[in-house]
Amino acid sequence: MSRIGKLPISLPKGVEIKIGTDSVEIKGPNGVLHTPLCPLLNYELADGKLTLTRKEESREARSQHGLRRTLLSNAVEGVTKGFSKSLEVIGVGYRVAVKGNMIELFVGFSHPVLVDLPDGIKAKVEGQILTLSGADKVMVGEMAAKIRRIREPEPYKGKGIKYVTETIRRKVGKSGGKK
Repeated sequence: MSRIGKLPISLPKGVEIKIGTDSVEIKGPNGVLHTPLCPLLNYELADGKLTLTRKEESREARSQHGLRRTLLSNAVEGVTKGFSKSLEVIGVGYRVAVKGNMIELFVGFSHPVLVDLPDGIKAKVEGQILTLSGADKVMVGEMAAKIRRIREPEPYKGKGIKYVTETIRRKVGKSGGKK
């Protein structure tokens, strides 16, 4: 049996779960999230815990068991605590600003790059660090990756947009190897 899938999901106070015909709705202080149901699994809600069990022992059912439990667990964590990713803008003249639901990036192009934020994602800037936060883990991560792709960090000067936890392996330039 899946070690992840067999663990019950405990529901904190203020979180409501409704199991529908095709999706599970999770309501909490940070918003509402929907997770699709898998027809190969049984969803049971009892005394503040959500448990997933398999209907059959097929390969697909086994693979979906841990996945669906993790997706539901992330949704419960998202509507209670939320998720965040931090990006750092590094470079001379590089800067970032948040204007409403738009992010304005000045990253070495002849024009500022404007990025629309989807509903449910909030951004805040402190100096050169842009922090994205929201209830949906996938959406926060996808938005952070989209912003990073605008100007990826390069190994020679280290300029670009990188995650705060990321380390850039620096390379020696063309004249750096000569003595």
